[in-house]
Amino acid sequence: MARTLTKTETIIRLLHRSKGASVSQLQIATGWQPHSIRAAMTGLRKRGHEIERRRKGAVSSYHIAQPGTKA
Repeated sequence: MARTLTKTETIIRLLHRSKGASVSQLQIATGWQPHSIRAAMTGLRKRGHEIERRRKGAVSSYHIAQPGTKA
């Protein structure tokens, strides 16, 4: 039987996508409020993940930076 991903693991997977994820996409995937999403990303940063924010118009998307790259 396959193990279910934790919500934090779900966030990490979405942030690893080439297009990243917006806060609203992360909300839908986890069922969390925006402030909880931002707190989770802060926790990921404290654990050593480098999270980038990219803006396209009025929408921000978040990405986990690939090693050796920087926006």
